[in-house]
Amino acid sequence: MIDKSTLQTTTCYHCGNECEPHVHETDNKDFCCQGCKSVYQILSQNQLCSYYNYNDHPGATRNRTDKRFDYLGEPSIISELIDYTDKEVTIVTFYIPHIHCSSCLWLLEQLNKINPAVHYCRVDFLKKQLNIRFDHKQLSLQQLVGLLYDIGYEPLISLQDLIKKQNLPQKDNLVLKIAVAGFCFGNVMLLSFPEYFGIPLHDVAFKHFFGWLNIAFSIPAVFYSGRGYFVSAWQNLRNKVLNIDFPLALGIAVLFGRTIVEVITRTGAGFADTLCGLVFFLLVGKFVQKKTYHHISFERDYRSFFPVAVHVVQDAIEKPIPLSQLHTGHRMVIRHNEIIPADAILLKGEAMIDFSFVTGEAVPVNKTLGEIIYAGGRQTAEAIELEVIKPVSQSYLTQLWNNEAFTRSQDNRMKTFSERVSKYFTIVLLLVAFGSLAFWLPTDLGRGIAAFTAVLIVACPCALALSTPFTMSAALSIFDRNLFYLKNTGVVEQLAAIDTIVMDKTGTITNGDNNNVVAVGNMSSYHKQLIYSACSNSIHPLSRMVCNHIGNAVSKLPVSKYSEIPGKGILTEVDGHRLRIGSAKLVLSGEAEESTDLTKVFVLIDDLYLGYFAIAHHYRDGLDKVSRLDETYKMFLLSGDQDHERFELVRFFKHAGSMLFNQSPQNKLDFIKGLQLYGGSVMMVGDGLNDSGALKQSDLGIAVTDDVNNFSPGSDAILDGRSFEKLPAFLRFAKDTVTIIHISFLISLTYNLIGLSYAVTGNLSPLIAAILMPLSTVTIISFTSLATHFAAKNKKLL
Repeated sequence: MIDKSTLQTTTCYHCGNECEPHVHETDNKDFCCQGCKSVYQILSQNQLCSYYNYNDHPGATRNRTDKRFDYLGEPSIISELIDYTDKEVTIVTFYIPHIHCSSCLWLLEQLNKINPAVHYCRVDFLKKQLNIRFDHKQLSLQQLVGLLYDIGYEPLISLQDLIKKQNLPQKDNLVLKIAVAGFCFGNVMLLSFPEYFGIPLHDVAFKHFFGWLNIAFSIPAVFYSGRGYFVSAWQNLRNKVLNIDFPLALGIAVLFGRTIVEVITRTGAGFADTLCGLVFFLLVGKFVQKKTYHHISFERDYRSFFPVAVHVVQDAIEKPIPLSQLHTGHRMVIRHNEIIPADAILLKGEAMIDFSFVTGEAVPVNKTLGEIIYAGGRQTAEAIELEVIKPVSQSYLTQLWNNEAFTRSQDNRMKTFSERVSKYFTIVLLLVAFGSLAFWLPTDLGRGIAAFTAVLIVACPCALALSTPFTMSAALSIFDRNLFYLKNTGVVEQLAAIDTIVMDKTGTITNGDNNNVVAVGNMSSYHKQLIYSACSNSIHPLSRMVCNHIGNAVSKLPVSKYSEIPGKGILTEVDGHRLRIGSAKLVLSGEAEESTDLTKVFVLIDDLYLGYFAIAHHYRDGLDKVSRLDETYKMFLLSGDQDHERFELVRFFKHAGSMLFNQSPQNKLDFIKGLQLYGGSVMMVGDGLNDSGALKQSDLGIAVTDDVNNFSPGSDAILDGRSFEKLPAFLRFAKDTVTIIHISFLISLTYNLIGLSYAVTGNLSPLIAAILMPLSTVTIISFTSLATHFAAKNKKLL
């Protein structure tokens, strides 16, 4: 057996990482974590985890874990931990602090092969979260945790807010790395001043002593603060991927190696100042990037991310409140097609819940009174009332925005500029470096090596690595300030690449206005009470307009057999009467309707036609500004309504064939597919109701919302209706943001070309490197920050 005290300096046999004190040893080979050890055993035995014998005993756990996790058999504790459960499956998310590397990730995502009762596992490496879907009839939560414990990945279980727990170590660790790198950078700069100004020292020994001190300060900067870049570069190389971390790690390694050689051989002062400065600025950039990630992550700040509301009943009065104010004990009203924002108990109504956002299963599940309904389900029947039992921040809905269920098959289009460029940048960098070495090698070996290392030092893409996070951080804050919420930073670049805009009509370019609704026909007050009771279950804009017209003071009658056909209308029974409310095709069985310039909502009660509600739409403020986008974009209007408003809309959509009416949700989706087949990069702007398919099919989907819970996970961005008129400014600002990133890359490239002119000759001095590296970094940071804010002010977004 290997002496564990010697393992601090060994490397992992499987992944090559430096081993830590908790290292495991197998077959005289050292492993840095349980994942690497297990993967080695799996690969060497060509059998998945035969070491644990779980395939022979599905659902079994080792006896030594039974008592340790006895508390997980208590139903009250289980209910606090799980995200979702039904008759067949349970979903739970654990925070596992021992996730260490790609081997850990691979092993944990193979739990379904270790135990067949596990259906699905997904690891979020950055947050060290493991999301598991399992069959609770074959495997209890206690046994699942025991299984994780046995393979070396015991989850950290706490009934407090796990989000704060799991973010704290990572955040503090990065801050500590920045502090160490900054401390080393400051001291090395101080010790290097004599070299900068050519100040002669009275004793040459002091000069060499300062050199050794610089090496001493460089060691923690490289092996502690900069270690992550080496790990990332190595893991990507093993996967045959070249990303920006490879030239960064190579530059750090060359700077450190050349500094040691020059100090030991007394041929120079080395590049310790440049090295420590590089690591410091890179970590600052990573900190900004993490801040940006936290900012756009729903589960960390859902209150500011989604400008949506939920209706609650207080003192027998229904009113909307911001989602951030929804708390335990609130009685909320969820209508047809709305998503349940928090775990709650069903108090009233028939619940037919579509949990496809959570489980992928689209068949609605019937829930009975008093039963718990988990967040993330979408109500597909009548309006229901529920009592909130868990805050929104602790419900499964907080993970939906980034859930794998909403990952588009075409999401590789979201690669950022730096990701696309880094691969080619690395190849060119290596070609220039090896070319310099080959040029000088036949005549001067020392000069060739000096040129080779100098190229790697000067061309290290520090500024390129910093430009994107700083620019995107500033851009996202400006978008958020203007009530436009993007799913991730890649959406900014996709927004800039759009060349075709498709818009829905009702609820998107129009909004409700009570004064624009007129009831035509023979409808008594009782009939209107029936209509109100039916329409109050829907969140469609036309239903909301009808309800507002009738008045909220009307008492609701019991509703049964409620169904809503997208793009057509409502079929239901209210107080024993059969109602059809909606389009002429649904209500009048396709009979011709009277020509008018108004939208109509027809009413049929017990097969008796009673008339209709005529609605003159009020268009959103700023639609005229948005319509002028047709000068630079192809613009289309897709509406499920009749073409009554075609004459009114011609002034906004001027080109022939740009308006299509009578479009079903499937028609909209197919139309966008057709545009994409002809090479269009399509942005769909809808209200998230009947447009969910089109939003997901488009290259960029924007859901417009006002004051109701109109959450559409299939979209890439959410636009508050109050900022609709700013859409042209958002598009221009996105283009400016991408241009700023491109210009910053050109600035970085200019610095590199200046430095390379010195580097290829083999005469790069530490002073030039010390000037170019921080100067280029400061220039990039200053330029991106100032240019982004200037662009925002120019577009009147600040």
